[in-house]
Amino acid sequence: MKANIPKSMGGPQNMQAMLKQAQKMQEDMETLQAELDEREYDISAGGGVVGVKINGKKEILAIDIKPEIVDPDDVETLSDILVAAVNEAIKRVEETNSAEMQKVTGSLGMPGMF
Repeated sequence: MKANIPKSMGGPQNMQAMLKQAQKMQEDMETLQAELDEREYDISAGGGVVGVKINGKKEILAIDIKPEIVDPDDVETLSDILVAAVNEAIKRVEETNSAEMQKVTGSLGMPGMF
């Protein structure tokens, strides 16, 4: 049985062009991912009493705690602010990475890629 391929596909030349385009997109994505991994973000929470520095790989680099938030009788508040700061930091990295990758991939849906 012979496959019925529409003539609008352009034949082997078009397929080769599509493969080159896909390869270029992959290279662009790899370059961008390396750049995104190196970025650093400074996030603050609790009105600035807690700061978190995170990189694009979602690795926490530093946590800065202002002395005025440290209360031995209220460790729970400090803990809550730390959790909020770390979660916000991770969210910011994910949103930035997603937005930047979308610039490269356009409207291509690549579930599970990022």
